[in-house]
Amino acid sequence: MPRARTLLCLLSICALVQGAGAGAATFTASLDRDTITLGESATLSLACGGGQPQSEPMPGQVPNLQIAYVGPSSQFSVINGQVSSSITYNFRVMPRQPGNYTIPGVTTEIGGEKLTTQPLVLRVLKPSAPPPAAVSSGSQPAFLKLVLPKKEVYVGEAMTVQLQLHLSSRVQNIQGFQISAFPADGFNVGKMVQGQRRQAQIGNAIYTVIPLNYVLTAIKPGAHTLGPVNATAVLDVASANRRRDPFFEQFGIRDPFDRFSAEQQQLPLATESEQVNLLPLPRENAPTNFSGAVGSYTMSATAGPTNLTEGDPITIKIQIAGRGPIESLTLPDISWPNFKTLSQDTKVETPDPLGLQGRKTFERIVTPEKSDIKAIPPISFSFFDPEQKSFRTLAHPGFPLVVRAGAAAPVPSVAALPRPKDDNPPPGQDIVPNKQRLGTLSQISSPLIQQPWFLALQGLPLFAFVSVVLWRRRADNLANNPRLRRQRLVAQVLREGLAELRRFAAEDKSDDFFATVFRLLQEQVGERLDLPASAITEAVIEEHLRPCGVPDSTLEPLSDLFQVCNQARYAPIKSREQLAALVTKVESVLGELGKLNL
Repeated sequence: MPRARTLLCLLSICALVQGAGAGAATFTASLDRDTITLGESATLSLACGGGQPQSEPMPGQVPNLQIAYVGPSSQFSVINGQVSSSITYNFRVMPRQPGNYTIPGVTTEIGGEKLTTQPLVLRVLKPSAPPPAAVSSGSQPAFLKLVLPKKEVYVGEAMTVQLQLHLSSRVQNIQGFQISAFPADGFNVGKMVQGQRRQAQIGNAIYTVIPLNYVLTAIKPGAHTLGPVNATAVLDVASANRRRDPFFEQFGIRDPFDRFSAEQQQLPLATESEQVNLLPLPRENAPTNFSGAVGSYTMSATAGPTNLTEGDPITIKIQIAGRGPIESLTLPDISWPNFKTLSQDTKVETPDPLGLQGRKTFERIVTPEKSDIKAIPPISFSFFDPEQKSFRTLAHPGFPLVVRAGAAAPVPSVAALPRPKDDNPPPGQDIVPNKQRLGTLSQISSPLIQQPWFLALQGLPLFAFVSVVLWRRRADNLANNPRLRRQRLVAQVLREGLAELRRFAAEDKSDDFFATVFRLLQEQVGERLDLPASAITEAVIEEHLRPCGVPDSTLEPLSDLFQVCNQARYAPIKSREQLAALVTKVESVLGELGKLNL
């Protein structure tokens, strides 16, 4: 009997499997929801029934939509003796900006039959700030707030804007936070630095505030709108029906022994927009040597040696300290007559993480070309003070010089010694006898002009002269071409940074890894666009790279790396394999950026 039952079961299963493929082939596409808010994602499902597709179906690319393959899922069912099976291919759809998008039909082949799905329409809405009542009551798990120090800014002035992420007490953990849009018309968005967390009470609710500080530099005068800033966050929110303990509730804390479960939520966030007036710099009373510096600064200068011989080098150091965009400061031209510049260098020291407070040192090595030079000319630096709303000029008096003329050393003369007179000269001979055998008079050898060592010796001065000329030209080219110097410096930084990435990946240092990735992207993009590295963020893709005609094949991997760096601040990648896999992608993106000719 057991054998008969086993045989009967096997026959039944075979019959079911044979009947599973008897149905007609079907191929359909669907979205789990057709309306979402910017920052949320939708799931696109491609369901194949009645057979296995010849190849995995893939939807086409849609501008401003990121469609990523998630994986397949299978279903097998038996209803009233009818067997059916299907396989569904799932994709994650992430919009980059609001609007209506049409996902075109997808074609695949099942059982020799070509099938095509119907196009789908996805509507993406703009996120909006939550109502004040929801914030005060604490029912809003999280929200964003944009805080500006002032509403009037001069062109060239840098200010710190704070984006505050508020998390309610119900949020147990934040697994991901990503800014999807930071509209800043008229501004250049610089680096971001996260501040210290703090607690704040709004209405009847307690929120944890995570400040994100951005540096914004005004670049275009006029009335502009800043924001709304859009972002998305993945939160673990405590369930509303969790157990409460009145003993801990009276102190305003939750029960530490309560092991309640949390619900994961993907929440779109948005701030209110702010109106900012960007003022142009006044034209009247502008100094002739004004080079665009805006802020509040002081200047000091040193020079030495001041007692020297004509042609000796003098090192001049000019230090400008204060508050403002320190890294972008430039000095007016200090190419003085009768002085020759041998080299120049700059050094920036900013203890402020945002780079708005510190000092910049300009070093010039010059040499006087005449001995009648009595002083180094005065040094001046002009800037516009936005607090005083006026131009200011800092001046340093010239340095007195004592230049001695250089003279060639005379060749010493050697007095000839007088020849002693011979009192007894030998007797002269009138007739000299003929020499019968001459013998060996001299050894005949080839002339020097035919000796290889002599020819090589004559070429040494010419080789040394050419080498000195080429070295001097190379030094002059580097001194007069700051962009070439920066290109070589960035190439060295990239080589060292990629070596650090491999080391961080091997040591599983996720925070250091992504900080280095972000810095390398800033250096490479900043060098290509001739912008300060600290001013490079993800916004540079739409503001500078795309208008320059950079292909999407380069921009999309670059955007993905920026997004991964942003996500790593809140959800670090801990896997060594994941970090090692990203190194190859970083090398590829940096290589593509290095080939751009902007």
